Formats: sequence, C-alpha cells, structure tokens
Amino acid sequence: MGATITTRVSDDIAKDLKKISKVEELDISSVVRRLLSRSIRDWKVEHGLEEYRKGRVTLWKAARDAGVSLREMMDLAASHGVSLQYTIDDLKEDFEAAAQLR
Repeated sequence: MGATITTRVSDDIAKDLKKISKVEELDISSVVRRLLSRSIRDWKVEHGLEEYRKGRVTLWKAARDAGVSLREMMDLAASHGVSLQYTIDDLKEDFEAAAQLR
C-alpha cells in the first residue's frame, strides 16, 4: 500500500482536475496519481539532463536515474538542445554498466 499525501490546491486546479476526471472517466485520485507520475518522470529527465550538461553524470547514468532507456535519453537530450559530450571514458563506463545487466 502506498503513502497518503494531502495538499491544498487552488480552485482553478481543482476545477481542472474535475474536468479531466470527467473526460477520462476516472476518479480524481487516479487523475492526480497519473499527473503526478508524469510530472515526476519529467522532473527526473530534466534533472538528469542538467546533471549531464554540467558533466556530473554520464548520459547512461542520467537515463538510468530517470528510468528511461539510453536511446530515449539521447532523443530527449537532442530535443532539449543538449549536445552529447561522449568521451572514451564514457564509452568504457557504458560498456561496463551494460555488461553488469547480463
């Protein structure tokens, strides 16, 4: 069982949640969980790309921490205008990480 979290939202957000609930034919709790999951995933991707941009992590680690594939993170980096900074050391680290997955 998950944790219960309560929060106050503005009347506009409450109205939007009710509208989405009606359109999606879901209860408001399900809508909030779905939107929160998407937002957390987006934050993880953005954070990972920022850490990669600053040279603190490899793209492989950024992808793993964000819960997406390396290929998807490469696509996301391109769509966010983040240039790939791929070194020989990065390649070695990625090969080692991939070998551990077997």
